Amino acid sequence: MTVVSIRFSDEPLHQRLKASAHQHDVGVSTLAQRLIDEGLRMEAHPMVVFRDGPSGRRPVLVGGPEVADVVGTIVGGDVPVAERRSRAADLLGVPVSLIDAAVAYYADYTDEIDETLADRSRLADKVEASWRRQRELLER
Repeated sequence: MTVVSIRFSDEPLHQRLKASAHQHDVGVSTLAQRLIDEGLRMEAHPMVVFRDGPSGRRPVLVGGPEVADVVGTIVGGDVPVAERRSRAADLLGVPVSLIDAAVAYYADYTDEIDETLADRSRLADKVEASWRRQRELLER
């Protein structure tokens, strides 16, 4: 752990940070660390922003889908590699430039996005197994 002291020249900014930390029920340091990390990522990847959702904070393309949705669409499958970008853009209804932005983010945060996709796959398997059990009970 590294300790960093931050001086705020703008007291209202410090108060907003404290209020937001309280609202999200996290410590000021925890929130500041998250905001700095996300800010640095957005600076490096201007087409990516972060949003809250049922599964927590996630990287999302500006005006488009989650980065993981794009990656799940273009990685693997039977579409020839040369056609994946344009095919994903058509399927997701976004310009190819957003597909490229998602791929650039994925290149820097591969493990994180792969973990998100693996979590989604496990959840889908669990939901499908539950659905199948329910169908079996109804067919008795």
